Amino acid sequence: MNHSKNSLTIEEFIRTGFDLKKHLANYLEISIQNVEDLLPTSSADLAAIHPGSWKPEDAISFYETGVGTAHLIELAAWHLNSFDYIADTLRLQEMFARGHVLDFGGGIGTHALAAAANPKVEHVWFVDLNPHNRKFLLDRAHSLGIEQSISVHRDLKSTGRIKFDTVVCLDVLEHISNPSEQLIAFQERLSKDSVALFNWYFFKGFEGEYPFHFDDPLLIDKFFRTLQENFIEIFHPYLITTRAYKLK
Repeated sequence: MNHSKNSLTIEEFIRTGFDLKKHLANYLEISIQNVEDLLPTSSADLAAIHPGSWKPEDAISFYETGVGTAHLIELAAWHLNSFDYIADTLRLQEMFARGHVLDFGGGIGTHALAAAANPKVEHVWFVDLNPHNRKFLLDRAHSLGIEQSISVHRDLKSTGRIKFDTVVCLDVLEHISNPSEQLIAFQERLSKDSVALFNWYFFKGFEGEYPFHFDDPLLIDKFFRTLQENFIEIFHPYLITTRAYKLK
């Protein structure tokens, strides 16, 4: 099924997650019923892969090679079970997305796909360490007929020198050992009058259910200082954790 620009509506996401279960079944070569059986325990299954204690510098290799396809399933469950919240993040993206869009740590590609179908967007640069996430996004884009509007990359450096008009970085910063440094990297690649959409959750959970998150108080303090020194928040009306920023 081919989709023209602006045909990936928020209503379609709420109904099907942009055909998410079908795409996941095709990618994993299992039935849709098998996908549905995997979704309820996906968070616990992913947490069980965590090696326990680890050094911050181990995070990159873990996300690139350690999580495998388990992250795809966990993200799919989150997007399908929290469709109302995700829909608001898509509405927020729709307000600001234009030109060249960077989806950093884009996961299963919900936001990249929606941005690529937006007529105000020229191209989407999808960045993710996990090769399964990159391949899954390409497969989804091809299935939806919008593959010409998206390119995939392992890291920000591999996107070249393009200046981005919109940056989307959702549920990622808490997984980075130096999120302040990442903010500066974004700042250096943003165009004039650009908008960045960020959220974060520097918390391992009340019962340790988010072992992948960094929560060091010094890291968090430095992050907020860096954010306040380099970005100004833009008000938006949606009651979600994602915030919009422009450069100072």
